[in-house]
Amino acid sequence: MLDRAAEPVAWHAISWAEALAEADSDGVAGLSAQEVEQRLRRCGPNALPEPRRRSLLALFFRQFQSPLIFLLFVASGAALAFERPSDALVIVGVVLLNALVGSFQEGRAERSLESLRRGAAVKARVVRDGKEGLIEARGLVPGDLLLLAAGDAVPADARLLDGTALETGEAALTGESLPVAKESTPLALDTPLADRRNLLFAGTHVTSGRGRAVVVATGLATEIGRIATLAEAAVEPKTPIERRIAQLGRYVVVAAAALFGTVTALGAWRGLALGEIVMIAVSQVVGMIPEGLPVAVTIALAVGVQRMARRGAIVRRLAAVEALGSTTVICTDKTGTLTRNEMTVAAIWLPSGREIEVTGGGYEPSGAFLEAGCELDPGADAELAAILIAGALCNDAQLLPPDAPELRWNGIGDPTEVAMLSAAAKAGLRPLALRERFPRRAEIPFDPAAKMMATQHEGAGEPRVFVKGAPELVVDLCRCGEAQEGELNGALRAAAERLASRALRVLAVATVPDAAIDGAQGFRALRGRGVLLGLIGQLDPPREEVEEAVRACRRAGIRTVMVTGDHKHTACAVARSLDIAREGDIALDGPELEQLSDADLDARLERASVFARVHPSHKLRIVEAFQRRGDVVAMTGDGVNDAPALVRADVGVAMGITGTEVAKQAARIVVTDDNFATIVAAVEEGRLVYQNLKKVIFYLMSTSIPAVIVLLGALVLGGAPPLAAVQILWINLVTEGVVTVNLIMEPAEGDEMRRRPVSRGEPLLGREALRRAAVIVPVIAISILGWFLARTALGVPLREARTETFALLAVCAWFNVLNCRSESRSAFSLDVLRNPWLVSGLVIGNALQLAVIYWGPLRELFHTEPIELREFVWIGLVGSCVLWAEELRKWWRRRGERPPLAPA
Repeated sequence: MLDRAAEPVAWHAISWAEALAEADSDGVAGLSAQEVEQRLRRCGPNALPEPRRRSLLALFFRQFQSPLIFLLFVASGAALAFERPSDALVIVGVVLLNALVGSFQEGRAERSLESLRRGAAVKARVVRDGKEGLIEARGLVPGDLLLLAAGDAVPADARLLDGTALETGEAALTGESLPVAKESTPLALDTPLADRRNLLFAGTHVTSGRGRAVVVATGLATEIGRIATLAEAAVEPKTPIERRIAQLGRYVVVAAAALFGTVTALGAWRGLALGEIVMIAVSQVVGMIPEGLPVAVTIALAVGVQRMARRGAIVRRLAAVEALGSTTVICTDKTGTLTRNEMTVAAIWLPSGREIEVTGGGYEPSGAFLEAGCELDPGADAELAAILIAGALCNDAQLLPPDAPELRWNGIGDPTEVAMLSAAAKAGLRPLALRERFPRRAEIPFDPAAKMMATQHEGAGEPRVFVKGAPELVVDLCRCGEAQEGELNGALRAAAERLASRALRVLAVATVPDAAIDGAQGFRALRGRGVLLGLIGQLDPPREEVEEAVRACRRAGIRTVMVTGDHKHTACAVARSLDIAREGDIALDGPELEQLSDADLDARLERASVFARVHPSHKLRIVEAFQRRGDVVAMTGDGVNDAPALVRADVGVAMGITGTEVAKQAARIVVTDDNFATIVAAVEEGRLVYQNLKKVIFYLMSTSIPAVIVLLGALVLGGAPPLAAVQILWINLVTEGVVTVNLIMEPAEGDEMRRRPVSRGEPLLGREALRRAAVIVPVIAISILGWFLARTALGVPLREARTETFALLAVCAWFNVLNCRSESRSAFSLDVLRNPWLVSGLVIGNALQLAVIYWGPLRELFHTEPIELREFVWIGLVGSCVLWAEELRKWWRRRGERPPLAPA
């Protein structure tokens, strides 16, 4: 009985019979249902190591990482020490609210990823109790008997028992881009993992042939399970927003300390009591701290998460939303991301010299056959029908119709063979009916060395063999006279080159009439007897929406770079068709990349638009090279060995359909449809998030700083503080708060993808923000301080004057939020109703402000007095000055030259 606790078995070094005995399994009947149940209980489900589920408490404490949070705790402690418990509780309440929102959203993202994982469950064909069946891979146990064929995913580590031309793609595990031929004979004990050709590994897939194997390891015990934890040790770089928030936090800490010292010194100079001095200083420090910023950042990112989820991108870390919006380079795979990953017959060349174009993309059997622009009737064209029938019969794949009208056609097996079935169906031929009419009697499975496949069929009175494979090898099987041979070879070679120049994968198809397959002789027995039926050119068509998405990236100042394991010629053709590669661009392949030093690679990056024939290990070097240039890099990946590059990239993007679990765990974003256009849509959402974050930060700072200036001005001029500490706290947490979060919901202005990416070193408050603040801050400060001094000079009681000043600061904040909806567009050109959240925030803010002034219990808490209605009219007029001043500045800016947009 196979026992996990026993000494590990060297499965590659023992025979297949010994492997069956060691696994205590039957090579014909497999395991019994009872035995499966017992082993499942003992070994657990066959699942890759899932990321450790972080508890709600861990997610909660993860949110306390901003310097602003720590500064708020200090301010809260100071307020509590000087017997201001209400102030302390409100500050702590805001911090806790931020942590709850952040932990809720990150937990929701994890749940979305789990749903994706469940929806992409791998299936496995097994023999149990002597019967073949299809089960979920999670239910596999050691000792299960696996049946594998071309196109199948290998669901667990297994020892091969027997196989026919079996090859697997192991790039996801070993980085080896070429398929690996498998054999069942024992190997030396010290054989390296990558050379253990009698073992099949979870996370790989069968590219050709078929085989039977016994499962030897599941779940954590598989090779892919053992290396999955390596990605956890990689250190993720901080995202741009995390760096900028940390930088802003440091600036605020320094400014708050300087402010505290200044206010304390001024109070001592004025002869105020120590307790009063410290409380005034604390209130100003609290006034200076944008308490709403942490929760605003969290909500902005959370809103971005939900918007991206609706567009097919699941965000695993909130900060990745903004990071994707700051991206300057997207390194993307080709197959399945830029293309449909559905091979399509695009052209057919016939020995008579005819060249036929086949329309339609993907596996759907919808399209036409065109010759010189005229549509053909395939049923009436014997030469065309012959090659289509041969392609459908010399074929191990299946073409599957969709289960629902909104779904796509699908295929099982080699995509090249599925494409041939689709082409036959386009011509009105029914592959299943053909196979019934011409049953297969023998075969020579595809042999990587021979690069051909042959099948023998009966029907129409005589046995017939069909062959497909590399053109130069198939034509070698065909008979013709010496004069004809040179002519045929020349015509075939010219046709193959024409098709290859269009980035088509070219296969030749031939028939050998009245022939039978000799297993011992193989293809040698067919040489000189074949009749060439023609060439078939296939391509993996680009997704229709990708070309416009690439152009949108170019307009946005984002470089799109193709990083693929495909051949350079094919990669360049696809890159040119999608406008990724332009005149003067270069392509580098894996061998060239390995010969370049870091300095040489850096020198070529500016013109490199395609990296071809790369191993997953090359991706990490490409990411680091772009980051040395100061780029913010998004990297796509789907394999286990992609994990280090996904972690190292500023934004790792895993594929939801083809991606391995390890890749999804390493990435910050998972794209559910493997579509490049979805990544670009997520970039647009990320830019909107960052744009709205900048609006919020500018609003908070431009509204908070005037309150500090007003206090300092009053102290210098010898007056009483214009605002009580609790009133400042109310403005910061409530009056500003009810519109701050709603400003996050501001819709796009429409030019997000025509702006240049935010540079890595750009601060949250850049030059443009400082120029705006130079207008807004003085206007608000002068309006408030002037009002307070004027009212007290007229003999208005201090409490009433403070109440009016308190109301004026709130009104200025509301007018300022209208300013902050756009840097350059007039507030009057932006329909306020396009953001109903902001309208509701303004309404709620007004209602709360009136309650503080007129409702008895709140009046006592906030030291206010009722204000006459006519005073509110004047307060509104004075408060609107900030709007008119900013409108004047925007008008002046629009008169000037607009900044250049990114090149198209």
